[in-house]
Formats: sequence, structure tokens, C-alpha cells
Amino acid sequence: MALKSHVLCQLGHEHVVVAPGARDEEETSDDGPDAGGRLARSKASARVIRVGGPASPYDPTYHLLLRFDKIAGIVARERPDVLEVHSPYLAALGVMRAKRAHYGVRTFQWHSDFIDTYAGVLEARLVRDVPMLSAETWSRAIGPGSRATAPLWGLVRSIARRCDATLVAAEWQVDKLTSHGVPRVVRVPFGIERAVFRPDARSYEGRRELLALASHDTRRDDATILVGVGRFAVEKRWDIVIDAFLRMRARDSKRDMILVLIGDGPERERMKARAKGSPDVVMPGFVKGRDALARMLASADALVHGCPFETFGLSIAEAMSCGLPTVVPDQGGAAEMYVPAAGERYRALDVDACAEATERLLARLADDPDGMRAAATAAASRLPNVVEQFQGQVALYEQLLARRGVRGSATDRGL
Repeated sequence: MALKSHVLCQLGHEHVVVAPGARDEEETSDDGPDAGGRLARSKASARVIRVGGPASPYDPTYHLLLRFDKIAGIVARERPDVLEVHSPYLAALGVMRAKRAHYGVRTFQWHSDFIDTYAGVLEARLVRDVPMLSAETWSRAIGPGSRATAPLWGLVRSIARRCDATLVAAEWQVDKLTSHGVPRVVRVPFGIERAVFRPDARSYEGRRELLALASHDTRRDDATILVGVGRFAVEKRWDIVIDAFLRMRARDSKRDMILVLIGDGPERERMKARAKGSPDVVMPGFVKGRDALARMLASADALVHGCPFETFGLSIAEAMSCGLPTVVPDQGGAAEMYVPAAGERYRALDVDACAEATERLLARLADDPDGMRAAATAAASRLPNVVEQFQGQVALYEQLLARRGVRGSATDRGL
């Protein structure tokens, strides 16, 4: 969200984010340094308005947006040209209470395929814990298209019908939401910070830093470095990546290889336990600074991803922009990122398939590392950069405002 504020400000638009927090507070910042974007035409401000609420039971670092009256009051005060709904949960309920006269157009930002994601996670846990019932039985009960998920898709349609457009980042999500009767679905793909995520961020020093994470001992410079990037949440399925890596190590214990999982979240301790104390699996936590993350990605050998529920897969795109070959599941936004010349694909949620795909990738890398890295960079170059992303989004908003007969004043609000 900070990057979005930065780019929108430099494009001349005011950006206000309303989000839950520990207490009511407001932060204001200007658009900051140009950072290579060459867009410093304006010094428009960006603001974050926090609405105090209780901590989330699952992840205490997040808070719940319960004060619907305050949301409606903020919208009435700010009078945004564009009112964005970024969550189908409490935020959506609050936004729907805003009066139509208090904003220009309203859009629904589809960031998370929450229905099939959590149905799939629940199905996996139930099959694990209740083995006498088959996966097919649970899939019929709670899986995609089941009666249990039908009311949730009804909720999504209800929100979307009251918005001027629903924005998604990947083509497969356009098809999916349209098939569920969601109206006015528009694709706006995410952009990449190419000035940051670039192949020449790779360095010997970067590799040594990654290798040093796994052991106090000196490792060989030619050790294989696998990375994963993302939040440690249940739907990200880091268990698949960790289990696959451990099986690879069991099959080839002589190979010097490490797995670095970058990120943080409520499942981190469980994933540490999953790694069974292996010194070759390290979790350094959240990396502050995009340049530092890019250096780590570019200096690794391959990225392995476990989540089949991504609506886009920005971390995969950023890794490929750094020239990193990838191993991805065959479902979700991760599958849409797959390019045969730059990676391998495996059957989603299958540990053995993930391990075998990673082994195939490493064999190919041994034969043609430069070719695979170049193919990854070329594939990522087909996506927009971050400036192009938000220019496209603003152009869409201008069209929607024109249809409503509203003249915009270059402001944008997000909830």
C-alpha cells in the first residue's frame, strides 16, 4: 500500500487509506524521493487513517475494523472520487453504509480468493484428521461449487453488484469470478519495480549472506540456494515446500543445499517445527527494504512456491524479474506465472511432485543457468511496471467517473 501511495502521489493524486489499528490515529506523508520513477510532478500527500479495533484472534498484528459508523463518517468527510473496497469482510460492510452522495464511484479489489482458499485448507485438515472419510467426500461437502460455499459466492456477488467494477490481477480470476456471476470484472495486472527487482542485483556477497543464514560454518560457494517468499499463513502451504525439501535432502544428503523462507506470520513457529530442526531450512523473518529483498532473490538459484490459491503471485513475478527460475504449483496465480523455459510446474499440494519438479529444475540449471535466468527475466518483462499499473488503474477510474457523470478531482480512497 505504501508503494501505491508513493506512485499515485507522484502521478498527482491524493491517496487516503482507511485501515484498522490498535487505536485511532492519522499519519501523513509526502510522495518522498523519486526513487527512479521520474514522476515527481506533484507533491500530493498520502494519508493513513487508522480506526481502532480489537486484535485478530489468528494474527494479533492485524486488527478488526468494527466501527462502521466511523468508516461512513470518514467517507462523508473526505468525499472521495473513488472509494475502494479491499476486503469482503468487515471493511465491505462498513463501506456499504456510506451514502451514495459521498463518493464518485466504488470499486471492489479482489485480492484474495478467500472462498476456495479456506475451503481447500479446511478440506486438507479434515482429511488429515478424519482419515476414514475420503478427500472426495469432503470436497463435495465444502469444496468449490459445493452448497456450503454457495452463500459465500452470493456475498461476493452482492458486494460486486453494488460496485462500479471488480478489479482482479490475473486472467484466471476474470474467468473464475465471471463464471460465478460476478459482474463488471476488470483485469488490472500488478506491476513490478524493475529498478529494484533486476538481474544485476545478483552478487557474490549476496550469495554469501544467504549461505551464512544456514550455518555458522563456511559453506561451499557452489551450494544450491532455494528461496521462498511470502507470509507465514495457513493458506500459503509452506508445509509442502518444507516437506519436499526434506525429502530431497533424504534422497541426496551429500548435496550442499539450503532452503531460505523469507517472511513472517502466525504459522512461522509451526513451520519451524515442520522443518524438524534441519540446519538447512532457515527462516530469517521479514526483510525490511525492497533492495535487500531483491539482492537475496537475485543471488539465489531458484524459488519454490507452495500456494495454489494466489490471485496473482507478485513474489513470483518479482523473483522472475531478478532472473530467478521458479518451481510453482499448477493452480492459481502461481500457475499463470509459469513459463516452461524458466521453471517447472507440479501437481498442487503434492509433496512428492514438488520435490521431483525441484530436482528437474536443478538438473536443468546445471546445464544452462544463464539461459534459464534470461528466460525468467524475459517472462517478467511482459508484465507492467508499477507506474504503468497505476496509470492503467487511474485511466479505468476516469472512465468509470465519466460514465457516472462525475468529474474527478484526482483523489482516491481505499478501505
